[in-house]
Amino acid sequence: MGVDATHPDDLAPASLLVSAGRPPRVPGAGVNAPLELTSTYVADGEVNYARAGNPTWTAFEDALGALEGGTALVFASGMAAVAAALSLAPERGVVVAPTHAYNGTGSILGDLADAGRLEVRRVDISDTAAVVAALDGADLLWVESPTNPMLEVADVPALVAAAHERGAVVVCDNTFATPLVQQPLADGADVVMHSVTKFLSGHSDVVLGATVTAPTGRGRALQDRLAHHRLIHGAIAGPVETWLALRGMRTMHLRVERATANAAVLAERLGGHPAVERVRYPGFGAVVSIEVCGGAEAAERVSAAVRLWTHATSLGGVESLVERRRRISTEPLTVPENLLRLSVGVEDVEDLWRDLDRALRQA
Repeated sequence: MGVDATHPDDLAPASLLVSAGRPPRVPGAGVNAPLELTSTYVADGEVNYARAGNPTWTAFEDALGALEGGTALVFASGMAAVAAALSLAPERGVVVAPTHAYNGTGSILGDLADAGRLEVRRVDISDTAAVVAALDGADLLWVESPTNPMLEVADVPALVAAAHERGAVVVCDNTFATPLVQQPLADGADVVMHSVTKFLSGHSDVVLGATVTAPTGRGRALQDRLAHHRLIHGAIAGPVETWLALRGMRTMHLRVERATANAAVLAERLGGHPAVERVRYPGFGAVVSIEVCGGAEAAERVSAAVRLWTHATSLGGVESLVERRRRISTEPLTVPENLLRLSVGVEDVEDLWRDLDRALRQA
């Protein structure tokens, strides 16, 4: 639908982010993908109704698919993408999922289990042996790495191999790592899921989700099922939000590089801070979790005392956010009460440090 889907071979991710999803290069054409605002189309074309397709979706999906190495679909939200991906499990099927994961994913898994739709087995995703043991009889393995908010890291290739040996589909939530750090499809996963709201769009101004399926026979079959789910359930993205997300993706490599560098500095300094019991940081990415001395009350005081940081949920934007995750009732009880999740942004790292250090010392 009006997108140049050809890319030079062997482009680096930064070049793909800038170049993919552009219109065809014809004289007089615009260099940016159009924002297509329509609910219907003239008959006998490729698409006849906007619930089935939109040129703005196509541009975004081409860019994300090129980055992840598969075929992308944009959804109305990350949760819409989660719901679609979980629909790949059969009725009364078995899903193996991380003990610690995005609480929205945990909530929908709980709802499906309570309704008798699925059997759900929760396991420490960083314990490969435990995951493999839980895979017997499983239909779908849900991988989140690093996990939210505990930042546990999975051995994705090993888990994919074990799941496929048992015939299970593998879905990997790649929101935290981003395709710049981790490419699960290259490790053999069948489906990648993203909350586009986070690092992909990167400006805290859209709510979107996406799936990307592998360029394999199984992947293409799963892609058809996901596209059908989006169509019949109406989990479609708005073209304005999709256009904004595509524009945000153009600079993702710059944002993530800066935020990751900031996070590494902060994680190292926080490791020696007298008000911090523990730092959780896997050595990559722009999210750091800390456990504050003094319990939940002290953690809340830190959140209230910051000035440059913002006390808010979500992550992956240019601004730095802090949140005590256990204030959310659906967060697993195994997440410490005093844990603060830090979504590190692109501000000057010394300003971020001074603000956080002051808040910690005041708490």
